[in-house]
Amino acid sequence: MKKQLRWLSAAIIILAVFISGCAAKDNKESGNAKDGADKYKDLTVTIGYQGSGGLFGKAIEEKWFEEEFDKLGVKVEFAEFQSGPPMTEAMASNRLDFAGLGNMPIIAAQAADIKFTVISQALEGKNNVAIIVPKDSDIQTVADLKGKKVSVAKGSNAYNFLYRGLESAGLKSTDLEIIPLQPDEAQPAFESGKIDAWATWDPNITLNTLQDKARVLADGEQLGVLSPSYYIARKQFADDYPELVTLYLKVLDKALTWENDNWDEAIERYAAERNVPAAIIEAIFKRSKSISIPVTDEIIAEQQKTADFQFEIKSIRKKIDVSEVFDNSFIEEALK
Repeated sequence: MKKQLRWLSAAIIILAVFISGCAAKDNKESGNAKDGADKYKDLTVTIGYQGSGGLFGKAIEEKWFEEEFDKLGVKVEFAEFQSGPPMTEAMASNRLDFAGLGNMPIIAAQAADIKFTVISQALEGKNNVAIIVPKDSDIQTVADLKGKKVSVAKGSNAYNFLYRGLESAGLKSTDLEIIPLQPDEAQPAFESGKIDAWATWDPNITLNTLQDKARVLADGEQLGVLSPSYYIARKQFADDYPELVTLYLKVLDKALTWENDNWDEAIERYAAERNVPAAIIEAIFKRSKSISIPVTDEIIAEQQKTADFQFEIKSIRKKIDVSEVFDNSFIEEALK
């Protein structure tokens, strides 16, 4: 009998620990939103951003996100990434709630059944992506890339741009050597001549062209290929806490308002962060300036073209309806 009681006690303890662990996990990782005072208990929001400094650097320094979320008892953490694909991977494993990234990563994520919602448009997409070559390179057209080494971050918006550019020039990906590198790896490879061209996005384009390290071989305006960027939220998080998604966008709008109202200060700040002349930062903004606006039907249609193209070249495994992941209700509420 004593032996049976000991086993029963042990079983009760194990069950209690299991239930406690599941509850904590549900509250933190999948939301499991509650009503009332405990709604945000132990909730930490993780905000992802690409590259240090810039608009998010200012917001982090001023603690604008912390100030607003703290009012609700919600903690804020930040996570820095090099490109979009690692952000959607983090979102898939419930390690990231918000991200800003290009068009291609979200197409790949949707095709991979990663759950997210597009909550606003972050870049217009005309000139923010390009193929650059060394300033003195003999490569003059996209067709000249045949037989060359070209680097691109796999799954990024530059990845889609490169492949659509190759198609327009009558080339196949097998006609050249495509080397997948993240920006921090591609920059030294580009400068040392280990690659002949680099498909990338700003600020990499402007930093290299205005410092006489590179020239633009082709950009979105020249090829007629839009590469818009978006802000997205983890789907379960957006379903559980729609008011926090709106709050995120309101803080983001506050940061954008600061940038617009303090243009000269922002330029000088961003230039100092990257140790480059202010003229370079101004040039970057002329190519692509941050926004946070509702996504138009025209942009969604362009996104569908990109998804269809990626399906045709077998970059994604299934055909997708991109309209399923767009939801303007959060940004429309935030901008009221």
